[in-house]
Amino acid sequence: MSREQQVSDVFVQVADSLIDDFDLMEFLEQLCAHCVTLLDVSAAGILLANERGTLHTVAASDENTHLLELFAIQHDQVPCLDCYRTGAARTGIDLGDPAATDAWPAFADRARASGFRTSHVFPLRLRNRALGAMNLFDTRRQSVTPQDASLAQALADVATIALLQQRDLGQEQLEKAQLQRALTSRVVVEQAKGILAERWNTNPDVAFTALRNFARARQSRISDCARQIIDQSLDSDDIPRPRKADRADRADRADRPEGA
Repeated sequence: MSREQQVSDVFVQVADSLIDDFDLMEFLEQLCAHCVTLLDVSAAGILLANERGTLHTVAASDENTHLLELFAIQHDQVPCLDCYRTGAARTGIDLGDPAATDAWPAFADRARASGFRTSHVFPLRLRNRALGAMNLFDTRRQSVTPQDASLAQALADVATIALLQQRDLGQEQLEKAQLQRALTSRVVVEQAKGILAERWNTNPDVAFTALRNFARARQSRISDCARQIIDQSLDSDDIPRPRKADRADRADRADRPEGA
C-alpha cells in the first residue's frame, strides 16, 4: 500500500469516528502503527491527560513503548508532558545528549536501554483544547524532514479530532439521558400530584407542597416518592395532609379570577 493510500485510510477511519459505536482505542492503536510505517520511525505512543492534567498512555505501537511511557509518567519525566503543557512540538531529541535530556534524564536512560536513540513529540491540541501528546521513537540518531514533521502533526491532529468527536458524542448522549430522566420524573410527579389532590379533595399545588415536604423529611427524591405513590408501595396516608384551613385558602386562591 502506498503512503498516500495509508494517509487516506487514516482519514477514512476518522470519518467513521462520527458514529456512536466507534472503537476509539482500536483507532488510536492503529494510528500508532500508521505513524511507524508512514514516518519511518521505530515506535509510537499516544498519551492523554485526565481532568487533573495527568498524562496516561492510551495507545502504543508495541508493548516495550507502552512500558517506557508508563515508566516516564510514573517518574514525571517525559518530553510529552512538556509538549502537552506548552502545545509545542519538539523533534530530533538526541536521547544520548545530556544537554538535550536534562529535564528528564531517567526517561532518557530508560529509552536508551530500550534501544531508542531519538525521540520526537507532537501535541494533541485543537485551538485552546489540549488533550495530550504523541511520542515517536527511533533506534537511529535521525531527525525528521519538515514534510514528515508536518505529516506527524497532521496525524496528531487526526487523533485530536477523533477524541473530541467521541467526547462531544458522549456529552451529548449524557445530556439527552439527563433530559429524558428529567422529563420522565416530571410526568411521574404530576401523576402523583393528581392522585393526592383527588384523595384529599384539594388542588395540585397543595398536594405537591405536601409531597415535597414529605420527600425532604425523608431525604428522598420527590420523583422516587411519587413513583411509590403510583405503584402503591407508599401509602398516601403516611404523608401528612395539609391543614384544612390551608387547603381551603389555597383552593380559594386558585379559584379566584386573576387580579381579584
